[in-house]
Amino acid sequence: MAVVPTLRSQIIADANELSRQLQAHQQRTFPPTSQKTIRLFTPAEAADFIGIHEGYLRQIVADGHGPEPMPNGRRLYSVADLENLRRVLDEGGKGTPKYVRHRRPGEKLQIVSVMNFKGGSGKTTTSAHLAQYLALRGYRVLAIDLDPQASLSALFGHQPELDVGDGETIYGAIRYDESRRHISEIVRETYTPGLHCVPGNLELMEFEHTTPKALVDRPDGTSMFFSRIGESLADIESAYDIVIIDCPPQLGFLTLSALCAATAVLITVHPQMLDVMSMSQFLTMTGDLLAVVENAGGSTEYDWMRYLVTRYEPNDGPQSQMAGFMRSIFGQRVLEHPMLKSTAVSDAGLTKQTLYEVEKSAFTRGTYDRALESLTQVNGEIEGLIRSVWGRK
Repeated sequence: MAVVPTLRSQIIADANELSRQLQAHQQRTFPPTSQKTIRLFTPAEAADFIGIHEGYLRQIVADGHGPEPMPNGRRLYSVADLENLRRVLDEGGKGTPKYVRHRRPGEKLQIVSVMNFKGGSGKTTTSAHLAQYLALRGYRVLAIDLDPQASLSALFGHQPELDVGDGETIYGAIRYDESRRHISEIVRETYTPGLHCVPGNLELMEFEHTTPKALVDRPDGTSMFFSRIGESLADIESAYDIVIIDCPPQLGFLTLSALCAATAVLITVHPQMLDVMSMSQFLTMTGDLLAVVENAGGSTEYDWMRYLVTRYEPNDGPQSQMAGFMRSIFGQRVLEHPMLKSTAVSDAGLTKQTLYEVEKSAFTRGTYDRALESLTQVNGEIEGLIRSVWGRK
């Protein structure tokens, strides 16, 4: 007679096998001797990231700055080339640096929490591309993976079950016991200059489990759960210009702490009726919970909040109607540009890459260009909001 496995044993067996196969896939896709990289950029892309006209870029390179031409005479630019050219431009200018876009005295750290508690809204894809875009534009960026599923970490080359140990997530910096670490000990560099990250894994769920006990039996001098992420970030504030937090798809203690730390909130939403109905419940619950946090002394002040329409298909009539419905309710709080649905983004995700990493030759030119244009418009609009808070043009 065959032995029928228990639910527990079946789940554990499936988890082990899936983990083994994912590790094998990771080894095939990114062998131990290889490293993830940002691809090389064309002159037009390089000029756009730096913030100058392509003709001016050619002039600077002709003066002896920038990469050497390839055998065919073309030049392609690495991230290091972009950084070097920014410094060359600022050294030749007068007064306040213009192209190295670091925060100036009086400009506060911007902390953007990207959130929604319905999966599939494009939250992690948005967070990853936004963080990389801002780093490529010359800002010092910290990306924090607050989701126990750790998809953002995987995109940035950190396999959660292989590369992230105990105390190496943000939980290590916000836990309540004597094992708490300084956040500077868990921040990691990435293959994108100017972009650091704090990876995630299942350890993050410990914060959800230990916080109720801490609320009942809180040692003297221990801060409340909603202020712990903000306090940790305050310890390294001078090192960064912008922090991007990829929140978990749930309204727990981690998400509330990220909301209280945030200076800005970006809510991703797929323009379909079920998703918008889910977001309605999400907003109601969030408002109720933030009221409790405020009564306990938490701060919920922010500089801006926006809704981002994601995975948008312009030729889909119901989606267009739903996007219009949202704009009629929220007005300018809906970002002007939606994030288009694209096979370029989804296909790049199969190899845990972003559009700034995957080679353009992997797609038809039109498919790639449309995806990148949409991405640039969305991220540029968000960059504009951040610069507006700082009082910059």
